[in-house]
Amino acid sequence: MSEVTELPPGIPVPPFAYLPGNGQKLAESWFEPLKSSVNSGTALDELPQTDAWLAGRAYLHAGYFWECHEVLEVVWTRTPEGSAERDMVQALIQLANARMKHRMNRPRAAARLCAMVRAQLGRCPSDRLVLGLRVPQVLGWVAQTEAKLTAR
Repeated sequence: MSEVTELPPGIPVPPFAYLPGNGQKLAESWFEPLKSSVNSGTALDELPQTDAWLAGRAYLHAGYFWECHEVLEVVWTRTPEGSAERDMVQALIQLANARMKHRMNRPRAAARLCAMVRAQLGRCPSDRLVLGLRVPQVLGWVAQTEAKLTAR
């Protein structure tokens, strides 16, 4: 499932990947430098360049699924209700959750989340970039996740 071998410059590497029920989460303050890259003045077309978006995408592919959700949530809050951008952010958050459920050995929950991601992506236009991503690209990530579920 890994697409990146290292995180982008300036994106901190979490000291561990939190898994619910197994240990302690990172303090909220750990995420603040990333989250602060998005504020009430951040325009929709600026979101793909924010540290929060870049970290969220990198964390998704590097196996930091809980951490991905933590930083993408602030991006989600800056997207308009009913927009393709909101659906795209929500799709990545849910894909991270699906991958986390896979790691927790909960394949049915992961499969259900993958179906939700497909539905969210179905509301996005496939003929243009949405926050720097194309729908077929993200569908490929979903397919990779689903393949892991059936390989068990």
